[in-house]
Amino acid sequence: MSPMRIFHVHGTQVSESAQLPEQLPAQGFVWISCARPAFEAAQGDIQVLLQKLCGMALVDLHVSDLLNPHLPSAFDSTSQYDLLVFRRLARSTPQAEAAPQRPPLHAPVKRSGPSILRRIDTSPVGFAVFDRVLLTVHPSDCAVRDAYASRLLTAGQADARSPVLTTPNAANSPDGRSTGARGVPASPADMMLRIVSQMVDGFLELRRELSHQLDHWQTELLSPRSRFNNWAALLEARLSLHQLDEICEDQRASVQEWIDALASWPSAVSAPDERERELLRVRSRDVLEHIERVVSHVHRLEHNAEAAVQMHFSAQGHRTNDIMRTLTALTAIFLPLNLIAGIFGMNFEFIPFLHLQNGFWWALGAMVSIASLLGALFWRKRYLARTGSL
Repeated sequence: MSPMRIFHVHGTQVSESAQLPEQLPAQGFVWISCARPAFEAAQGDIQVLLQKLCGMALVDLHVSDLLNPHLPSAFDSTSQYDLLVFRRLARSTPQAEAAPQRPPLHAPVKRSGPSILRRIDTSPVGFAVFDRVLLTVHPSDCAVRDAYASRLLTAGQADARSPVLTTPNAANSPDGRSTGARGVPASPADMMLRIVSQMVDGFLELRRELSHQLDHWQTELLSPRSRFNNWAALLEARLSLHQLDEICEDQRASVQEWIDALASWPSAVSAPDERERELLRVRSRDVLEHIERVVSHVHRLEHNAEAAVQMHFSAQGHRTNDIMRTLTALTAIFLPLNLIAGIFGMNFEFIPFLHLQNGFWWALGAMVSIASLLGALFWRKRYLARTGSL
């Protein structure tokens, strides 16, 4: 995996370069994608390059934000560029993101329970959006960057072979760009939104897997024939859902700030620019809607998990009440029998029926009759009935 990749996007054409550009191309824009250690090592050269290409380098505070592997999702803007930090899902075995010369500041959090919980670990991706330059700073193991780069190159090659977009007018027209467009972005802001949308899709996939896992736990919690003992994993899942909720809330706030900043841009001077601006607004709202779907589903999962735990303890209490009711009924049945046995076991010399030849059988018959009557009475009142649903 290359620590730095440079792409030139012009209309529907995409080319990759191994060297930083000396100047902006005549048309299109440049995407500079860096791994965080590579950006830290070459930040001086990149700052000089941005000053040369865009007329402004990154603010020192923004450089610190791009280098911070623990920064939450956030948005900020200047007169020359916008900065968006968006947290994406890390791999199941995240690697350290610090430079090799120094140890990582924080070790990865080891989560217990199913592997799905370990996928909630996230790391930030930074986007510096200039007019014709997009600078992105990724973690060292960012599969999202490479996956999108492969799609971008494939889309550029497909559009280059398409007969509809071979003419210059079709490539430069707004309709032509949006046709090839499903794969090739029209501007740095459009590319940024496409990458962010791909990150949000990862959260949507995680949402479905979490639903399946929680549904399995709910079934175990409410099953009368199973003893649920996976409380540590369930607690970890609830904590992970809270963490995912906080991450998505930060993402939603940052994207909303981007939409507000997009609304404050100067009015477009031409119809193609206005169409491109409208496409940015549509794509931004689509990303925000996807994030809100994740947030809504996370809230529903939290509520379902809490409801399942409460129903589990309610069912356990109901089973305990059934057991106590049965034991109480049995105690009530044997209480008269103990009373009879106690009376005839007294150490008095003269007790009625004590010296009769058939006294034992009369006492035994009376005890059986009393036990039978009480048993029938309690069964009729369902004190001894078994609740099949529990």
